[in-house]
Amino acid sequence: MPTDAFEVVGGHQLQGDITPQGAKNEALQILCAVLLTEQKMVISNIPRIRDVEHLIQLLKGLGVEVEELSKNTIAFTAANIDLAYIQSKDFRQKASRIRGSVMLIGALLARFGKAFLPKPGGDKIGRRRLDTHFRGFEKLGAKFIYDPETDLYSVEGKELKGTYLLMDEISVTGTANVVMAASMAKGTTQIYNAACEPYLQQLCKMLNRMGAKIEGVGSNLLTITGVEHLGGTEHRILPDMIEIGSFIGLAAMTQSDITIKDVAYDELGIIPSMFEKMGIELSVKGDDIHIPAQEKYEIQTFIDGSIMTIYDAPWPGFTPDLMSIMLVVATQAKGSVLIHQKMFESRLFFVDKLIDMGAQIILCDPHRATVIGLERRTQLRGIEMTSPDIRAGVALLIAALSAKGTSLIKNIHQIDRGYQEIDIRLQALGAKITRF
Repeated sequence: MPTDAFEVVGGHQLQGDITPQGAKNEALQILCAVLLTEQKMVISNIPRIRDVEHLIQLLKGLGVEVEELSKNTIAFTAANIDLAYIQSKDFRQKASRIRGSVMLIGALLARFGKAFLPKPGGDKIGRRRLDTHFRGFEKLGAKFIYDPETDLYSVEGKELKGTYLLMDEISVTGTANVVMAASMAKGTTQIYNAACEPYLQQLCKMLNRMGAKIEGVGSNLLTITGVEHLGGTEHRILPDMIEIGSFIGLAAMTQSDITIKDVAYDELGIIPSMFEKMGIELSVKGDDIHIPAQEKYEIQTFIDGSIMTIYDAPWPGFTPDLMSIMLVVATQAKGSVLIHQKMFESRLFFVDKLIDMGAQIILCDPHRATVIGLERRTQLRGIEMTSPDIRAGVALLIAALSAKGTSLIKNIHQIDRGYQEIDIRLQALGAKITRF
């Protein structure tokens, strides 16, 4: 038996309440931002997942004092930073494990005038260029050097100056990096075509509480007046919208009655309505989402009767991180749907496992897949498979929980990178999952 696997016995209805973890994508931004001040930062609702733990270890290596106040609340004090550590082999090895480490550059550049980073890791979901980040730093007056032989990046800029910056792509991490750098630059910076998703808004709101002057939060035009010093604050991370969407899909696929607690509904954008387009019933009770046990669900069509197309787009469009969940949900729906993954070209390559499970899917190209729903006439069957990345891994887990028989999902450290104790939390709903 593999030592990095889930054994899943499918075909069981689940029931109960589940609370989403703190948002992974927000946590990575917020934890990098603690480097902007020497004062204490208290961050709550931190998801204790692999990517976050790797970033915390990086911060410790840099000299950040880390005090665990509870399992999900940590105080960070970055008063005594060891800049020599960023040149060390240990830093290079740890920083290359996670893509979120790239946002250390904006914070280090703003406060210390220089930063150094190896090519960051993360999911293998196609090209994820960093040009937007470094062009933004250069516009602020920093000097950028890339060594292609060692895949090492270095940025230096002792006196960053405010500027007008038109982002060449709506990059969330790119916007976060430039916002952090500009927050302590001299003069005023305008960032147009900025990302505006809730997690980026959270970063900006936290920076303003620290003493930054950021206007236009929530829009694609941010105006930042640089300040000389930022102070400490307290911050609570939003619930993870990707987990919330995953649990909605799980309830539908397993015909389960599930209530998702404390979802920060107003921050979910079009996510609930997109699942309703898939025919999934849900209701909002306070700040909870209830999904009743549903024997069948039918995919809507467009007004003229043509096949529904689900595609991803920058916020406030539909998040690309839920496209794999929508695809899996469609396999047991009534009707057909075209899943168009516009933003990444390798995220649909897990559909071969679903086809092996009995799903009817036509992979048109690296960006598009047509799903013909089985309408529960045929139950998916359990197989042995491997998780290729975080989001595909959870989509395969949902498929396995709905399938007939036993599935073995290998490479589950990919799932652990984004989902905290997912097996234990789903077991509490009645799921039959064993971790090896």
